[in-house]
Amino acid sequence: MVPEQARRRAEELRREVHAHNHRYYVLDRPVIPDAEYDALLRELQDLEAGFPELVTSDSPTRRVGAPPLDAFRSAPHAVPMLSLDNAMDRAELVEFDARVHRFLGSEAPVDYACEPKMDGLAVELVYEGGTLVRAATRGDGSVGEDVTANLRTVRSIPLALLGPDTPRLVDVRGEVVMLLPDFRRLNREQEERGEAPFANPRNAAAGSVRQLDSAVTARRKLSFFAYGVGRLEGAPVHSHTQTMERLAEWGFRVSEHRRRALGTEEVAAYCREMEERRESFPYEIDGCVIKVDRLDLQERLAATARAPRWAVAYKFPPRQAVTRILEIVASVGRTGAVTPVAVLEPVGVGGVTVSRATLHNPAEVTRKGVLIGDWVTIQRAGDVIPEVVGPLVERRTGDERPFAMPDRCPVCGASIETPADEVVPRCTGLNCPAQLKGRLRHFASRRALDVDGLGAKLIDQLVDRGLVRDVADLFRLDETTLAGLERMAEKSAANLGAALRRARAADLGRFLNALGVRHVGEATARALAAHFRSLAAVMEASEEDLLAVPDVGPEVAARLLAFFREERNRASIERMLEAGVEISAPAKAAAAPVLVGKTFVFTGSLATMTRDEAKARVEALGGRASSSVSGSTDYVVVGEDPGSKAERARGLGVAMLTEQQFRDLVSAAGS
Repeated sequence: MVPEQARRRAEELRREVHAHNHRYYVLDRPVIPDAEYDALLRELQDLEAGFPELVTSDSPTRRVGAPPLDAFRSAPHAVPMLSLDNAMDRAELVEFDARVHRFLGSEAPVDYACEPKMDGLAVELVYEGGTLVRAATRGDGSVGEDVTANLRTVRSIPLALLGPDTPRLVDVRGEVVMLLPDFRRLNREQEERGEAPFANPRNAAAGSVRQLDSAVTARRKLSFFAYGVGRLEGAPVHSHTQTMERLAEWGFRVSEHRRRALGTEEVAAYCREMEERRESFPYEIDGCVIKVDRLDLQERLAATARAPRWAVAYKFPPRQAVTRILEIVASVGRTGAVTPVAVLEPVGVGGVTVSRATLHNPAEVTRKGVLIGDWVTIQRAGDVIPEVVGPLVERRTGDERPFAMPDRCPVCGASIETPADEVVPRCTGLNCPAQLKGRLRHFASRRALDVDGLGAKLIDQLVDRGLVRDVADLFRLDETTLAGLERMAEKSAANLGAALRRARAADLGRFLNALGVRHVGEATARALAAHFRSLAAVMEASEEDLLAVPDVGPEVAARLLAFFREERNRASIERMLEAGVEISAPAKAAAAPVLVGKTFVFTGSLATMTRDEAKARVEALGGRASSSVSGSTDYVVVGEDPGSKAERARGLGVAMLTEQQFRDLVSAAGS
């Protein structure tokens, strides 16, 4: 008989692990560290081993990941992509080796192929006749998501195999990762656009692979490392080591740290070495993968429903430590995000002394139940960003107190708002010193006021020297001051001065975009300009007035109201006007019935004009340019190398135009 307590605990664990699988494999938004997930899964495995009656057909111990998203076509795997059982220490490595010997009925030492376990997204690439025909995520192990268009943009994935001895058919399996320098660059760009940074490189890689627009994937600088094959026809191999050598010959990047080891002593030594060297790797690793090298022995060992018996993942211990929270403070980032940060008693974690750790957002503080004064476990997430895992409740004394998020920015005093669809509070101050540099970069960008020559390094100098404390200060700079800056010759200073003077004559749509109001991009700014036709009218608009504008919904209206309600922002705009900024209304659209009210989406590159020029022509004729395809889209203009938007348009039955057809249409509408 199964004890009722064990039955209830098994049900609870199944629910928890299924939920975490969905967040990790489908949403790319895990909420617990890998070590916590591994502990939950291990507890369920132990319960099912002790009470086999508890095993259910849908138990996560029998599955690999989670079902694919509906946004992608299903891609069945001819040979299932199984997960790996974990070994958490040397004793479990010895037990794995013992199981291998028991199944083989032999005491002879076994050759193992060892390699680092990369922390990315597992995918399968199918090649027929040497040509890439399909790419898929692992999904639930049996069926993944078809991400062929996206993975074709990853430059380390060969579209055709190299060498004379290529196989007739091969399923190449490997990990899509984001190298650490590329991850840091992407997060800087996310913050500069006012978007949330990725928590770790694994999430960034997974989110990039599963973009609906392959152009986004192409910009993300992903890398692919092959680690094995599924089906293989026409190129016989006899060991995993030989398989990896052939993959390298065919043009794939494979781990340069792979090694063959005889018996558990050499395997354990390899794992220790990789753990010591992990900080030097250009990508994240969270352990080592150990495989029986000979393929004939792999066949004899076979697999369970979830994992092969001939392989195991040795997991490195998480980089964690215990310390006390002295205070929780609100920190303002470059995008205005206000984040609770724990001030800690300094403690060493993974060779680094940590005195501050992120708590992400107020909802996360509540979810984790963290109080000021708590003893907590912290870890270096991705071995880079320290984060609070959770409190040690049993060590509380009663002197702990809750954290309260301030309602005014601790840096500039502007109000703090939390958008309805987000959990991160944001400072609404236009000139908040914590985010001034980022705002200035956006303000001067090509699609805002287009101040040619005002780059990031120059902005750093202007702010660091105290020459610009407010966006309006840009328009008070003279050429003498500019020439005194580092690496600014008189010619450069004169050119920048001229660019700033040109920027004083600002189109209303560009000016509204330049202000950097959250969720107000180019298209929305143009729609506001076309509707209100003056800055004063936008600033004084009510919620009802704003909701009457195409492209403006309740969230955008709320952001605009909060921004213009802030007196500091209104004062800054007034200072710009006093400095000579003149804002002009947009030209009225020509009456062209063919395009008025029609929505266009562009995909692929255009040969005779830029996308910006094409969008401008549509809007000048009363149409609207959108970035995504939906049922309300009227036309999709397809250029060279179109992305997934073209495929979505076909699925929705949206009219599709070539570039020439588009040119003919706008020419006819404008005549």
